[in-house]
Amino acid sequence: MANHMQFGFQDASSPIMEELVEFHDHALMTALAICSLVLYLLTMMLTEKLSSSTVNAQEIELVWTILPAVVLIMLALPSLQILYMMDEVNEPDLTLKAIGHQWYWSYEYTDFKDLTFDSYMTPTADLPLGHFRLLEVDHRVVVPMESLVRVIVTADDVLHSWAVPSLGVKTDAIPGRLNQTSFTATRPGVFYGQCSEICGANHSFMPIVVESAPLTDFENWSSLLSS
Repeated sequence: MANHMQFGFQDASSPIMEELVEFHDHALMTALAICSLVLYLLTMMLTEKLSSSTVNAQEIELVWTILPAVVLIMLALPSLQILYMMDEVNEPDLTLKAIGHQWYWSYEYTDFKDLTFDSYMTPTADLPLGHFRLLEVDHRVVVPMESLVRVIVTADDVLHSWAVPSLGVKTDAIPGRLNQTSFTATRPGVFYGQCSEICGANHSFMPIVVESAPLTDFENWSSLLSS
């Protein structure tokens, strides 16, 4: 859960989010190196006297031609790797269908016979002590920890977006179309997200809460809810 003084990402709770954080740090250090090099060259040009041998040096022209290509490759290769990892869904342990409405989410556990529910934001007046305002819901999405969960996302009316930052998940919900994503929660906990597509007047009031629990607790919860 992010706090008001936090400038970085939320703590990664899935392998994909860990890869995204590492790529962010990698890209940031690359940008820092480029800025340092440009600053050094500007300082040298302003303080040193240029000579014709320096200006016409073919070695320098070769360097400033090859160096940008090397930098782009250093950024492209890990980026493509993460994109393929995010798009690949092999034999999920659980399939969850999320349907966006104005302004709440409906969930269907397709591996179970009758396990569906609507998830509304908890009003401030009914909020239990210690819970987060505008982020808590009346029915949380519960998933088993360390299991591959496939999420099929769609919408019933307008565009929505199902996003949980700490899990590295953000998928558009489009009426008449099924999009899919996946995640694996590596630790137990409660992870908060929100609709990330402007969908109308109450766009800010359709949060997403995913609770990761051990498999035995998930089985008890599912049997209790479907009974």
